[in-house]
Amino acid sequence: MLHPFMEAVADGLYSRRIATLRYQFPYMERHSRRPDPAPLCHKTVRAAVVAARELMPNLPLFAGGKSFGGRMTSQTQAASPLPGVHGLCFFGFPLHPPKKPSVTRADHLSKVTIPMLFLQGTRDALADLALIQSVVANLPAPVTLTLADQADHSFHVPARSGGTDAQTLENLLTAFGNWAQAVLRGNPRRTLA
Repeated sequence: MLHPFMEAVADGLYSRRIATLRYQFPYMERHSRRPDPAPLCHKTVRAAVVAARELMPNLPLFAGGKSFGGRMTSQTQAASPLPGVHGLCFFGFPLHPPKKPSVTRADHLSKVTIPMLFLQGTRDALADLALIQSVVANLPAPVTLTLADQADHSFHVPARSGGTDAQTLENLLTAFGNWAQAVLRGNPRRTLA
């Protein structure tokens, strides 16, 4: 939760008057590289959602995360809806391991019924562009896919792209803010990039 990207997201959302609750999975607390078993991760996601609701009971609640955290959040929601969550946002959904294109990590997404926002880089080695577009296009829930041109899984853009990492992050945060407002207005359109 102290990764510079996560801090930048939290700071950027704060500047837009959007509160965040960052948390870590137990394996990160132990400084381990090996992720916890999925059931423990799901329990952690649920505990974070409950804590957020208790801390700010009058604020609309969205859940999600970056990469693995986003996937664990979506799996948790698919298994049993997270109480009071209006939608899920993924900063770089990890569709498959690098250089091993597959869609099996997305199988559970068809069980999610609340709106979802996928923020993906067009050069993301963990989400082949054609595959993520196909997965998202076939989900039954209201889904928005927003692409960050030339960005990789960390939302880094090469200098030759003409953009910067900071501009990319600003665009992603603006996309999230607009999407969240649409969801809260009851108008979560299906928007595919």
